[in-house]
Amino acid sequence: MTCKAILTACLFFLPALTMAQPAAEKPATESIEGNYLKNITQVTSGFVKAGEGYFSPNGKQIIYQAVRAEYPFYQIYTQALKGGEPRLISTGRGRTTCSFFSPDGKKILFASSHTDANLKETEDKEIAQQEADRKSGVRRRYSWPFDENMEIYESDLRGNITKKLTNAKGYDAEGAYSRDGNLIAFCSTRDGDPDLFVMNSDGSGLRQLTNAPGYDGGPFISPDGKWVIFRSDRAQEHFLQIYVIGIDGKNEKALTATTGVNWGPYWHPKKPYIIWSGADHSDPNARPNYDLWLSKYTVKDGEFTLGKVHRITDSMSADVLPVFSPDGKKLMWTTTRTKERTSQLFIADFVFPDED
Repeated sequence: MTCKAILTACLFFLPALTMAQPAAEKPATESIEGNYLKNITQVTSGFVKAGEGYFSPNGKQIIYQAVRAEYPFYQIYTQALKGGEPRLISTGRGRTTCSFFSPDGKKILFASSHTDANLKETEDKEIAQQEADRKSGVRRRYSWPFDENMEIYESDLRGNITKKLTNAKGYDAEGAYSRDGNLIAFCSTRDGDPDLFVMNSDGSGLRQLTNAPGYDGGPFISPDGKWVIFRSDRAQEHFLQIYVIGIDGKNEKALTATTGVNWGPYWHPKKPYIIWSGADHSDPNARPNYDLWLSKYTVKDGEFTLGKVHRITDSMSADVLPVFSPDGKKLMWTTTRTKERTSQLFIADFVFPDED
C-alpha cells in the first residue's frame, strides 16, 4: 500500500509481494551508503511499527502512520523533527493510511475507514488474529486490504476533520497534493479495480487517469505539475513496476521492467530525479532485500526517459518509501534497520551522485 505499500501505504506490499531491484549496479563488499547518506538518524520510536512519512512544507515537521501496542491498525501522527513528540491526528479508530500536508501547510490529507458501520467487528477480528499469531509464533506476511470503507479526508493541523473529499463505493486512498495545492491524485476501486484518479483539492472535478487491469496506485504529481508517477502490477500480478503518465492522461510509459518489483517512487523537488525501492527475487535460493534506487530523468517531446540507475542503500534491512524534504537536501525513508528490527522512520542528509 502506500500510500504510497508495504512496511507502512501506504505499507501495502513489501512483505507480501515479490520485488526486484534494478540490475544497474552490483552490491559492493563495502557499504555504498556513505556516498549518498550522511548523518543517518532514527526519527520515530516507541511504536510497534511506523513509516510512510512526509515532510511539512517548511521541512520542520513530518506526518506518518504508526501502530501502537494498544490498537491493531495504523493511525496518523505528526511530529516536529527537533525534539517533537508524536501527536495523533486521525480519529484513533479504523484503518488509516497515506497522509500528506497541503502545500500551504494549513491542511492535512489522509485516508480512513473510521466510519465503517462494522468497525468493532473489524477491530475484534484483527485483535483475535494477532493474539492467535502471538500464541502460535506465526509471523504473518503483511497484506493490505483494500477496505471499501476507506475514504479520503481533509483535516486541520490538530486533526479536526473539515471535509470528506470522497464518497463513492469502494476503496479511496493513497492521495497526495500537487505542488500548487490545486489537485489531488489518488487510488480508487470505484470502477472495479484499483486505478488512478485526479480531483480538485476540494473534491470536485473528478476524472479518471488510468484504466488498466491490475493495481495502479501510490501516485505523486511532478513538481512542474505535468506528470504523475505511480506503481502498478499490470505487467505481472503482484509484481509492482514504476510507471509515469501525463496529468492529461497521455504519454503513459513503464519506467522499470525487471523480473521482480520496483515501487514507491518519489520526485525530487528541485532536480530531475526520482527515487524508489526495489528488491531482487530472481534467485529462489537468495534472500531478497529492499534497497533504495535513484535515477535522473529527461523529458523530450513528451517522452519520459530514465538515465543511469544508482543504488543508494545496501543495508541488510528493508529500506522502502523514500521521500525528499521540500528543499531536496534530506531523505527520509521507512526501514527495519532498528535494533528491534521493527520498521521506523529514518532521515539523512542526501548527497547526489556524480553524473557521467
